Amino acid sequence: MRIGVDARIAYYSRGGIHSYVVHLLDALAATDDRTDYRILRSRRDADSVPSASNFHPVACWTPSHHRLERWTLSLEIARLNLELLHSPDFIPPAFGYARSVITVHDLSFLYYPRFLNAESRRYYNEQIEWAVQRTDHILADSHATRTDLISVLEVPEEKITVVHLAADPSFSPVPDGEARQAAHQYGLQPGFLLFVGTLEPRKNIPGLLHAYRILLDSSVTAEPLVLVGGKGWLYEEIFAAVDTLGLSDQVLFLDGVPNAHLPALYSAAGVLAMPSFYEGFGLPALEAMACGTPVVVADRASLPEVVGEAGALVDPDDPDAIAGALKRVLMEEPLRVRMRQLGLERAASFSWHRVAQETVKVYHQVLGA
Repeated sequence: MRIGVDARIAYYSRGGIHSYVVHLLDALAATDDRTDYRILRSRRDADSVPSASNFHPVACWTPSHHRLERWTLSLEIARLNLELLHSPDFIPPAFGYARSVITVHDLSFLYYPRFLNAESRRYYNEQIEWAVQRTDHILADSHATRTDLISVLEVPEEKITVVHLAADPSFSPVPDGEARQAAHQYGLQPGFLLFVGTLEPRKNIPGLLHAYRILLDSSVTAEPLVLVGGKGWLYEEIFAAVDTLGLSDQVLFLDGVPNAHLPALYSAAGVLAMPSFYEGFGLPALEAMACGTPVVVADRASLPEVVGEAGALVDPDDPDAIAGALKRVLMEEPLRVRMRQLGLERAASFSWHRVAQETVKVYHQVLGA
């Protein structure tokens, strides 16, 4: 079989979909040596394609998320004679392949259009209905996303397969001394509160900041809140909330943290907070659990599905509830021990090997192979 995978987003983004594409390719290379893979990449990206003998990079001029990519990318790949094209960022080209699989990570842009800028809203909203109708099969990161596809876009149930993601194997508990040393590199002591993710409205960081202010005012903690991640869109409200709440000296923004540092930072943290309004999966919660860090997450969308009984669930619209859950996790040692053990067990049930196996199974199903 000759299968194409559109990996261009790996060059243009460093968010969750970037991570999905990179890990999927590595897992496919380790799992499937029988398929002739053609990996579409940016002409400026020389690092995102595994070196497996059956993986062949195809340099493309069309940038990811270009307004004309549905047509220009079609022209670029028409010569490849692809039996199937997998579009991990959900928008397939108009032609240039026999069959199609797309991955839909979430439908947050339909539920919360106010959380996107005008350009992003237009890009996603104008193409999602066409994409789910055009493709032969859809991979969804979670049952929550599958339910959204069925209820919001009326996609037939049999057209969707849920394939849960996984944390990178490098995410595991780091010894205390190593974790402490990593924290010191950023001017921190172990026990800080941690958020990991892009700074954008659906992450509900202002709600987290209000909860953190409650914890400080009630003397629950004096440790800083550390926000690890780059700026997305409409992030100005976050910095305004820091100023309004008088948190400039207690909140630390860390952009550009190397992935290699994250396991130690997770291990050094007292808790990971992820009170998002919407997540298609929520990899940081899984990464934190894999490192033995307790997690407090929103009771919305995919997050309850990912953390199971290992995480504390909160109403993201209620800063008092967020603060209450964080207080319990930070102050009740038996609860911390229990959450650590449950989190490690829960994270171990997800693997990229399984992601690759289930993805290849869908490829074969679509091709009738």
